[in-house]
Amino acid sequence: MAPQASMVRGASLLILLQLLSRLATFLANQLLLRFLTAPLLGLATQLEVYYLSVLFFARESLRVAVQRQATTAAPALSSKTAAGGTRGRGDADPDAGRRDAQAVVNLGYLAILLGVVAAVALGCMYLAYAPAATLETPFLARSLHLYGVAAVVELLSEPCFVLMQTRLRFGTRAAAESVATFVRCFVVFGSALLAARRGLDLGVLPFALGQLAYGVALLLVYLVAGRGLASSLGFSLLPRPVASGTRDKAKGEEESRDFLWSYFYRPTVTLAGSMMAQSVVKHLLTQGDTFLVSLLSTPQVQGVYALANNYGGLIARLLFQPVEESSRSYFSRLLSEQSAGGEGETKPRPAVQEAKRSLGTLLRLYILLSAVVVSLGPFAAPSLLAIVAGRQWTGVGAGDVLGTYCFYIPFLALNGLSESFVASVASEGQVHRQSVWMGAFSVVFAASAFLFMRVFPLGAQGLVLANSVNMLCRIVWSVAFIKSFFAAHRARFAMSELIPTAAVGTSLATFAVLHQLHVLDKAEAEPVMTLTKVAGTAAPLLLLMYGLRIHSRISCTDYRSLFFERTFLLECVRAARGRRAAAQ
Repeated sequence: MAPQASMVRGASLLILLQLLSRLATFLANQLLLRFLTAPLLGLATQLEVYYLSVLFFARESLRVAVQRQATTAAPALSSKTAAGGTRGRGDADPDAGRRDAQAVVNLGYLAILLGVVAAVALGCMYLAYAPAATLETPFLARSLHLYGVAAVVELLSEPCFVLMQTRLRFGTRAAAESVATFVRCFVVFGSALLAARRGLDLGVLPFALGQLAYGVALLLVYLVAGRGLASSLGFSLLPRPVASGTRDKAKGEEESRDFLWSYFYRPTVTLAGSMMAQSVVKHLLTQGDTFLVSLLSTPQVQGVYALANNYGGLIARLLFQPVEESSRSYFSRLLSEQSAGGEGETKPRPAVQEAKRSLGTLLRLYILLSAVVVSLGPFAAPSLLAIVAGRQWTGVGAGDVLGTYCFYIPFLALNGLSESFVASVASEGQVHRQSVWMGAFSVVFAASAFLFMRVFPLGAQGLVLANSVNMLCRIVWSVAFIKSFFAAHRARFAMSELIPTAAVGTSLATFAVLHQLHVLDKAEAEPVMTLTKVAGTAAPLLLLMYGLRIHSRISCTDYRSLFFERTFLLECVRAARGRRAAAQ
């Protein structure tokens, strides 16, 4: 299967997965909000960060390294594929496919070992430094232990996950995460409802039980799928030595040196180790908002920010995240064998041209969507929150924080996509340099958070602004890297050519109109009327944004001409349909 078709197909499956799972989670959360207070929601968010931290430290760098080494490791494991080929390592040689699969499965077990260590270490740190008032919450310690067990249970599925991911079997992931999400929602809401009817105060225990159920369901689905693949290819889901069975003694010794203890492919482990420091910094930056809000604010503010973050990040989790994960696999495979252009080359290679075209198209789509969110979101957010969560939440300022979060979404989107490209093509030295810059950006983030939350007491809104500053720094670095990468491959990449100026201008004009109409004055008292005004303004915005004739230098067909924005979107849809048809 071509990498373009795999990317489109995988992104489509993951987007559908996110749509269904987030819808179920959203409905369950709406019901749970009736049983939660702001401090309790803030505490649940802290435990979720603990859970995500265990998973991140255990598997993130390994996942990226396995994707990066999926084709470059081929010569060490099997006979070389045809020149320029992008197929999997075991497509031409069944025995090579078996050894390759076993090597990938073995690497997955490293994540389990790291997860156990991370769960114990981070759990002890949390209990040691948590405030006394937090420790008095009913069932807190038990809930923390369940979150740790849930993280380890989920990591037990990592060998099967990386195997399916390297073989672009996104359907298995879609099925596993969908089933697990519905099971979690059922357990969380069922336990919370049962406790409420019996008058029991379980604290955050329902969330812990739901997360454990999620991990168990995920593991079962992956085991069923992995067992079927293992039977067909003849490898084991348990760690086994990777032996080629060659009779050439010199070749056998060379392959032995390529593996650590005969189990783990050494280049992949080395790359994962070099990326570990960057992963730690990246995670601290990603979850740094939760760490800082717990240090610089009260539990009430923590709960308000957690609610706004959950709703505000819905678009990122629903649409941006699956696209970024699929594009990271796509660019890794497309550009894995591309070296910098030689002296005799004057034009970029076809793979580089395709990567530039795909990245530009995705960035442009992100900017168009962000323009709509920024122009309408801040005015619609308080009213929507009042309807779905209740006015008790808007009364404590969650609506204002959610409105501010809408300005943060474009930064979040562009940073995620640009860093996905960087992770796909950066060398080890470039990864180290990025880690240094990430450390500098973390200092900028902490200083911005202190400024906006202490010097200017903006509370959770100040934290959103600090996050925006952080993301802006990261975007600038990633764009500079992307430009240098394409320049080294004889291609020109300019962000200014991707910005739909007329659409962005129309978006800003719409924002100004809504501001002049004082739409937010009665957002909480008359939410339906406020949303009606916003919708009335949104209609002409969309007509103008996607009907204006503007000049652009990028489209799905890369024509440099005048065209309608709707034409650009239709071209993208046609291209996606064509790639799906090619994949079938």
